[in-house]
Amino acid sequence: MKKIVLTLSLIMFVTLPMFGQLDRSVIPSPGPAPEINLGDYESFELPNGLKVFVVENHKLPRVAYSLVLDIDPILEGENAGYVSASGDLLRTGTVTRDKDQIDSEIDFIGATLNTTAMSIYGASLKKQTDKLLEIMSDIVLNAKFKQDELGKIKTQMLSGLAAQKEDPDAIAQVVGNAIMFGKNHPYGEAMTESSVESITLDMCKNYYKTYFRPNVAYLAVVGDITKEEAENLINKYFGPWQKGDVPEHKYETPKQPRVNNVAIVDRPAAVQSVVGVEYPVELPKGSPDIIPASVLNTILGGSFISRLNHNIREDKGWTYGAGSTISSDPVIGYFKAGTTVRNSVTDSTVTEILYEMKKLVADKMDEIELQSTKNYMTGSFARALENPQTIANFALNIARYNLPSDYYKNYLKNLNAVTAEDIQRVAEKYLKTENAHIVIVGNAGEVADKLKKFNIGGKINFYDSYGNQYDPALKEVTGIGVNDVIENYINAIGGRDNILRVKDLTVTMKGSAMEDEIVFTIYQKTPNKYYQYIFAGDFQQKVMFDGLKGKKEEMGQESYVTGAELESLKIDAQMNAFLDYKKFNIIPELKGKETINEKECYKVILNLPTGKKWTQYYDRISGLLIRQVTPIDTEHGSSNAIVDYDNYKAIEGVLYPFKVTQHMGMGALEMTTIGVDVNVGIDDSFFAVD
Repeated sequence: MKKIVLTLSLIMFVTLPMFGQLDRSVIPSPGPAPEINLGDYESFELPNGLKVFVVENHKLPRVAYSLVLDIDPILEGENAGYVSASGDLLRTGTVTRDKDQIDSEIDFIGATLNTTAMSIYGASLKKQTDKLLEIMSDIVLNAKFKQDELGKIKTQMLSGLAAQKEDPDAIAQVVGNAIMFGKNHPYGEAMTESSVESITLDMCKNYYKTYFRPNVAYLAVVGDITKEEAENLINKYFGPWQKGDVPEHKYETPKQPRVNNVAIVDRPAAVQSVVGVEYPVELPKGSPDIIPASVLNTILGGSFISRLNHNIREDKGWTYGAGSTISSDPVIGYFKAGTTVRNSVTDSTVTEILYEMKKLVADKMDEIELQSTKNYMTGSFARALENPQTIANFALNIARYNLPSDYYKNYLKNLNAVTAEDIQRVAEKYLKTENAHIVIVGNAGEVADKLKKFNIGGKINFYDSYGNQYDPALKEVTGIGVNDVIENYINAIGGRDNILRVKDLTVTMKGSAMEDEIVFTIYQKTPNKYYQYIFAGDFQQKVMFDGLKGKKEEMGQESYVTGAELESLKIDAQMNAFLDYKKFNIIPELKGKETINEKECYKVILNLPTGKKWTQYYDRISGLLIRQVTPIDTEHGSSNAIVDYDNYKAIEGVLYPFKVTQHMGMGALEMTTIGVDVNVGIDDSFFAVD
């Protein structure tokens, strides 16, 4: 996913009581902006075009080197992710060193070394700086990409995508960016499983050879070093770096919608909605609006005591936190305000966000609130200066964005000069309550109708998790019924005869979480005997059902399964209930089509006799079950267990999934089936409940 450069990073969001006990009958007179010594930096340029900035700080015998490329964002298209992969590959080897050697040498000198597609950062004790620069320059000049390392990186990327797949915040970011910027813009595209799979070594090599050039690079040197020492070292190690032509990329500027666009990503089992009000803004680096816009954002949603947080969190109690961002970017920036709330207050939350935005446009600010905000930002700026890297970043920004040389020296003076009229002016310019994308990730069945009021024509637009718009009417299924879908699944996994031959079944799966190996074994015997065993480090759990009674053993403690939990266990224990749902009072319904894991699926709702609803997704082409969503109730509230099934293999004529991935909360647990045993003759006593 592309990272948009933010310009309002001068604001350090800390939870300070900004307004305290104020006497609002007396307007304080603003004092002069405090004098702060920004510190000095020196610069030089190598013949190859590498621009270097040196910030001396002799408090500790350490030196840090930050190399940054200044290039246009790249549209990766169907290969989205190859740029990121290229940055990770830089750390995996050179012509003379493999990854293990790099790791060993960096560890030996006690240094830090990180690479991305746009930067390389290294830091060490001063006495080790020669060795560090030797390794860094070796990477820059002689990187060697290997297929096995790319394979590892792609596996990590796919694992990350799996973890994000059911994370509503991650979905909101992907869809929001796609809507705001368009999927044909670098800031609007996102990685998918297929785009990661398509990445080749040649793509990564070409990126490195094309864009890692000194004439588009900036190097910040910070620490116990003089300009003269830095110049000798940088010339020695980076002087041989060859400059070259680097492509430039221009894109059509994304526009705000002409009227509010209400966009929903339907998550039928969701009990909460992620709410976003967002749109692109043109706020380039160096704009005179940046400082008043940063003050505006701090007041609206850029700190813990902002208006949005006070309204939605403190006053209404609808959320743990609400906020906003106004970003500046040389290509295109954005505004976003948002939070996460219960389904029942989703539309009310949008109303309150728009209310706070409109209020800043319509009403002149209270002088006390304005001055308190500026005081807060002044303190944040001063604290940031305690880090020498801040001065280096200032130097890089001045050079990269052609800012006045005294831009940061005058920052506090310009901040102090911001008036209530300035805030109202930039509010009118950048807060667009009638030209916004209102992006909701939640249960459309519960929230959609109430959101129609935010669009002038009452229109709702639907998007999938990848940011693709679709018409729900076209998702309706014709010519096939729910029984057909289930029968297709039965035939796909082997047919009724083969399934009925299975009298007992043992499935063992293995995975890992939090560095612990997890072994998960399920034993079943017709018609309804069940035994589940989980082993994970020090944790062990057993759940058994003998056809009538259920029991749970966990960490030496035993308890009988009763009530709703027992009713659910009875359903889990039914072996092959899908062969005759009617027999078990389960009513299936076909609810249309939906794209899951880039496959078009039939969506089936199972109405259980317990009142619960399970959601299943069957691949339209293969007929196989690829996802099941089941609601779970815990002491912390309701949530959903989402399980994906893949890599089906035949055992004695019946297909079983050999890859099972469970998504819960922010993480994903991937399990590999390591054993399927059929008809081994498990005795009934094995399932006995005392």
